[in-house]
Amino acid sequence: MRSPVSVEIRRVGYGHPDAALLIAEVQAEYVVRYGGPDETPLDPLMFDPPEGSFFVGYVEGRPVATGAWRRSTVAALGTARTAEIKRMYVAPSVRGRGLARRMLAHLEASAAEHGAEAMVLETGLAQPEAIALYESSGYQPVPAFGHYQDAPLSRCYARRVERPITR
Repeated sequence: MRSPVSVEIRRVGYGHPDAALLIAEVQAEYVVRYGGPDETPLDPLMFDPPEGSFFVGYVEGRPVATGAWRRSTVAALGTARTAEIKRMYVAPSVRGRGLARRMLAHLEASAAEHGAEAMVLETGLAQPEAIALYESSGYQPVPAFGHYQDAPLSRCYARRVERPITR
């Protein structure tokens, strides 16, 4: 792992220009890895609080990472109070510096603050770095769900989260 960097994570609207820039980058990466973009139906309103949130991570003022969560109807790990992680992405220029792990923790904390008891997500075999991150963060395989539930490269995971203690 390269040296860690300081990241500022800000909640933005799904249509924010920095979000749009990074969403286009991740979609281009999906084309390279899977042969096409992610076609999961998304309504930008899914990412408005309290139903969800979209975040951009900035390093030295540059947008370099995204992550979002939205309420989910997928029950997992003994709860129906779940949130789904979407659009996790770190720009290639800053990969290997812990940004994805920090964004993931931020998403979990934000969703838990809004009542989520578990996080669910879908990723794919062409993203071994993502699978390694999720498994090392305590995510466990769950039955397939969502737009790609029948896709042979799709893998779904879940992890319980707890509401942060405030003092």
